Amino acid sequence: MNKNFPSLDFDIDDRAAAAKHVPDLRRAVAYHAARYHQDDAPEISDADYDRLVDTLRRVEAAHPDLKTADSPSEAVGAAPARGFRKVAHKQPMMSLDNAFSEEDVAEFIERVARFLKSDVTEIALTAEPKIDGLSAALTYREGVLVQALTRGDGAVGEDVTENIKTIEDIPHRLSGSGWPQEIEIRGEVYMGRADFIALNQAQEKAEQKIFANPRNAAAGSLRQLDCSITARRPLRFFAYGWGAFVGDLPFATQKEALACFAKWGLPTNPETIFANSHEMAVALHRDLSERRHALDYDIDGIVYKVDSLADQARLGSVARAPRWAIAHKFPAEKALTRVLGIDIQVGRTGSLTPVAKLEPVTVGGVVVSNATLHNRDEIKRLDVRVGDRVRVQRAGDVIPQVVEVDISGRPDPAPAPFPFPTLCPECGSLAESAEGEVVVRCTGGLICPGQRLERLIHFVSRKAFDIDGLGEKQVAAFLEAGLVKAPADFFTLEARQQTGAFDLKLWEGWGEKAVGNLFAAINQRRTIAFNRFLFALGIRHIGETTAMLLAREYKDADSLIALIAMPKEDAIAELEAIDGFGPKAAEALLRFFAEPHNREAVDDLLAQVTIEPVASRTIAHSVVAGKTMVFTGSLEEMSRDEAKARAETLGARVASSVSKKTDIVVAGPGAGSKRTKAESLGVLIWTEAEWMEVARPQS
Repeated sequence: MNKNFPSLDFDIDDRAAAAKHVPDLRRAVAYHAARYHQDDAPEISDADYDRLVDTLRRVEAAHPDLKTADSPSEAVGAAPARGFRKVAHKQPMMSLDNAFSEEDVAEFIERVARFLKSDVTEIALTAEPKIDGLSAALTYREGVLVQALTRGDGAVGEDVTENIKTIEDIPHRLSGSGWPQEIEIRGEVYMGRADFIALNQAQEKAEQKIFANPRNAAAGSLRQLDCSITARRPLRFFAYGWGAFVGDLPFATQKEALACFAKWGLPTNPETIFANSHEMAVALHRDLSERRHALDYDIDGIVYKVDSLADQARLGSVARAPRWAIAHKFPAEKALTRVLGIDIQVGRTGSLTPVAKLEPVTVGGVVVSNATLHNRDEIKRLDVRVGDRVRVQRAGDVIPQVVEVDISGRPDPAPAPFPFPTLCPECGSLAESAEGEVVVRCTGGLICPGQRLERLIHFVSRKAFDIDGLGEKQVAAFLEAGLVKAPADFFTLEARQQTGAFDLKLWEGWGEKAVGNLFAAINQRRTIAFNRFLFALGIRHIGETTAMLLAREYKDADSLIALIAMPKEDAIAELEAIDGFGPKAAEALLRFFAEPHNREAVDDLLAQVTIEPVASRTIAHSVVAGKTMVFTGSLEEMSRDEAKARAETLGARVASSVSKKTDIVVAGPGAGSKRTKAESLGVLIWTEAEWMEVARPQS
């Protein structure tokens, strides 16, 4: 089901307008990321998703105070799917920032040069096609393949070793010599277009699932629980990088790395080039943009990487992406079709999302028949009406974006404007927009069937309680039967069945073994980490990251509830003192616990489960861990950006201004008012040399 696609038609530099739109931007990015990475069932095009993320990041860059700790702009992928053993990556698998124009690429090169304090002409790059497939990490020990993981959420992936071994492109033992004692090779699993067409023909003949596109076919094939099915699927692989390793790397540049991969028997993309300027790199983008449909595999852009590994190490990464690489995306593809109807869907938070039902049309080789219309304002902006001919675009996947209405093709007489409902179609409650928001929401809360179902589905989802065997279908059936109305009801199912209140074994499809497995899965979740508990409650503005901040600060529910019992102003002040916890999250948390029915639901749940505290993230061995630092003046040994990045990796919080909360000011030559203020406040002041003593990696 589609979530909101908020209007992107606002002035990003206008803080009031940005503040109005940013909450819906965050929700949309988080939802569609999960649909793509986690479920292999995206609902918007790649171009739509990229526009959402890019807009959110530009808003947060223009107005840093609007950025929250749980912003999905910093997320990578989504949680691993059920069914495979989950394994933590030894080194995170990061995502990439995007460029949408040649000017963006030039800015990337300039940014790299500033960081390294180099000239742009000294930045050599590799440029390689961005394969639209599924990322995988292959660990070779003494040259032998011992483990293969999917990206998952970047930190934890799925163990698909046996399935990976069925792919002919991937050697079980590396060729040649010179590889480290252990190395993780990273690359993309994909399916060629010709093989994809043949697979779908076979699937149709066997009356089995038809795949929407090669990417979905590759992901679905690799995630088969029966590896013999994967073995029958024509999967391919391109190696493009590496992760953790033990021993010495026999290369010093990206170019040399790809040459080593080829000698070791790993396939690399022959379209990759090595460029001494960004002009050479974007030339490949222009070339492949014109002939990409002649390739036998889908690509959605070009990836540029700084060639020098020493420079890559200095550049490091931000929360979700390396500073030394960027993806230059291709423009979207477009087609004309007609709007047959507009449906309204109710989301977990009560949001009313309009969805256009389209006359089926082929866009870039895929037949599409649905498109999100995002929200009420977007319908008004486009003036889209039932019966209109509209131009839609996509860039690689599923539901396209409605770009414009072809007024010349509007029927005569013209259809009436779409009457956006003022009542919830699910429960009849009033539907309205809150002040400063675009999204129309049902005010029915837990009495609204649409919201109740989605809240319960969220509660059992992977990133929340992660109860195996409870998917959308099962939760909906339990809700319809009246067996589950609140989160705690899942944990009383077994006891109620034992008393004879109902018998799941009488339900179609529920055998004795299935019932036993379900109760066992529920009981396995009676102990849960506090951050997952908080996230599972579905509180607005309390995402995964914000929930973790709360869990680290308060350890258990009693401590948090004690905070909520404080006067509101004191409670908000204490919450906002948590680094990264914003005022909207604080307000939402207090509003949630101020509602008696929410407190009752939480108390009922706490009676059924045990909370596990989470570990602190402070880096204990660093002298700046947990400290607030400010950098001012000119730094000579590293750029300001590099200094900030290094401080954050050591566990410090970097602020832009000096205050009573500042612990350390690093003052280089030319330091002015910030140093003066630090002296007046008695803040510790370091020279750059003193900072470098801490910043240099310890040998």
